[in-house]
Amino acid sequence: MKLQYLLPHHFKKIGWALLVPAALLGLATLFWDWEPAFFDAHVPALFIDELFGTKRYMGWTENNIFNEILGVLIIIGGLMVAFSKQRTEDEYLSKIRLDSLVWAVYFNYGVLLLSFLFIYEMAFLWVMILNMFTILLFFIVRFHWQLYKFKKATDHDE
Repeated sequence: MKLQYLLPHHFKKIGWALLVPAALLGLATLFWDWEPAFFDAHVPALFIDELFGTKRYMGWTENNIFNEILGVLIIIGGLMVAFSKQRTEDEYLSKIRLDSLVWAVYFNYGVLLLSFLFIYEMAFLWVMILNMFTILLFFIVRFHWQLYKFKKATDHDE
């Protein structure tokens, strides 16, 4: 079975190199509100809604782009890790990949549904922001856990 939509295997290492540091720095910015001043920039924006200003469409605004850079690196790194081929791809690995993806979607939306019911105000906004990344992270964790269990079972059988 030829899988056209998967990246070559070597992208997985690049993905991990992007994902892990960006996720750790992202957690640091989340918990300690850390944004290095070096990343303050005048950037284009499609919609500007300043706290005590007017709402505008298209223009320039001052922003610390550190969290945007980290978000892009997390998404690109996560996609590379999630959708790079394993060294040997076969039908069973494709089944594990598909099952893990379906599980991640269900689990992610289950968490989101519970969040709608039990989390409010600004805390809910944080849940929505994190929800952009969790589906990829849930898939990566589930897929690699299933691979680990499969390899452990096949090693035990031999």
